[in-house]
Amino acid sequence: MKEIIKSIVKSWKNTEGNVNSTQDVIGWIQKLNKETYVDIKECNISQSTFWFYDDYNGEILNRKRSFFSIKGMRNFVDDEFVCEQPVIIQPEIGYLGIICKVIDGELNFLMQAKIEPGNVNCVQISPTIQATKSNFTRAHGGNLPTYFEYFENSSRYHVIYDQIQSEQSARFYKKRNRNMIMLIEDEIEVYANYKWMTLGQIKELMKIDNLVNMDTRTVLSGIPFVTSKYDEADLAEMKECFRDEALFHSIFCTDTAKDLAEVYQYINNYKMFHEVKTKAVPLNELVDWQVDESGVTCRKEANFKVRFYDIAISGREVQEWTQPLFKAIGQAMFGLITCVEDGVRKFLVCARPEIGSFDKIELGPSIQKEPIETAKNRNLVEQLFEKNLKTREGVLLDVMLSEEGGRFYHEQNRNVIMEVDKEKLGELPEGYFWVNYSSLNYLVQVNNCLNIQLRNLLSLLEV
Repeated sequence: MKEIIKSIVKSWKNTEGNVNSTQDVIGWIQKLNKETYVDIKECNISQSTFWFYDDYNGEILNRKRSFFSIKGMRNFVDDEFVCEQPVIIQPEIGYLGIICKVIDGELNFLMQAKIEPGNVNCVQISPTIQATKSNFTRAHGGNLPTYFEYFENSSRYHVIYDQIQSEQSARFYKKRNRNMIMLIEDEIEVYANYKWMTLGQIKELMKIDNLVNMDTRTVLSGIPFVTSKYDEADLAEMKECFRDEALFHSIFCTDTAKDLAEVYQYINNYKMFHEVKTKAVPLNELVDWQVDESGVTCRKEANFKVRFYDIAISGREVQEWTQPLFKAIGQAMFGLITCVEDGVRKFLVCARPEIGSFDKIELGPSIQKEPIETAKNRNLVEQLFEKNLKTREGVLLDVMLSEEGGRFYHEQNRNVIMEVDKEKLGELPEGYFWVNYSSLNYLVQVNNCLNIQLRNLLSLLEV
């Protein structure tokens, strides 16, 4: 495995590509956006022959009882009411997978140009395969996903990463997908909506607003740097690829024991001593939400609403359909604060419970603010982040990125990586931890430890 990791690091450094140039990839996406027919408009549920609202059970679902449904959910912690809202119920586990292959001495990743109905800009760079169980069991009557046979027969190939990870727990209830990266040696036909790219190219494309989709980011965050043993020659070879030596040291030259003990103690204490109850309720029993033919709308200020859409997109397995989507209201802020201490880059993370969490709580980024969250009662971390963001002090990356367009309509959120002076924060608020990259990389090899916002931010890091 260590030779593969060395190839991945080399590919991470290569931002120009050796099969397709970065500019060619950008031009390819732009061309597809011009040529692909997309017509998406809001409609009433009465206009759909497939989706309906079950008034007796207070649930939005389809006539096959497949894909997903939308129900109400109430959240209580230690018998105190926290919140209520509609959530997406999708218990099935889908595939998010990337095939990679060494081509002319360089590791390349096979990426797909894919349209989702909720994408703000139609075509985005997606994993090789992005398929729900309903897709690959053909519950919708469409074609089998391209390259599915590789993932169905993954034991024949070298699997680099294979883990079941959570989705957005503020919208989904206990939703998870199988994230995979697989190395093949076979000759493989590359179809028109796929291209080979180096890891460095994909990282460069992540700097462009809404170009690389959420599913690509979560899969790449799982590359297992810490599961191999390296000798001095291996480390010296990989170090040459890094401009950020502090990040190299954080990945390959740190001990995870102290970080993990501290993080696990906090998370396990929360799971053990906090009684978290999440109760499904009919949508029509949610106090502050109204259900009608147009969807589900909060009577107060909210981060989203549910709307129904009539969708026509050329080039997909099914080209015309209707479905509900969670429509974003405003933009969230996700921030990852970093510092360099004794030559090692550290990251500030925060343990965050959410209404749809699979096991009560996960590690999230330093900043995770939904649009309606006010500036009141900001802690020291949030205050320093906002102050530095206004002055642009220490901002390493600031980009708008989309959430999953198959369930969310035009949800794009601001992702910021910021370097700070650790001394300015002093003693951290409860639930915050400074950790090495190696510790986070260890935790992402385990399911339901890092939330998707943190995984997505980690995928943006550069060598």
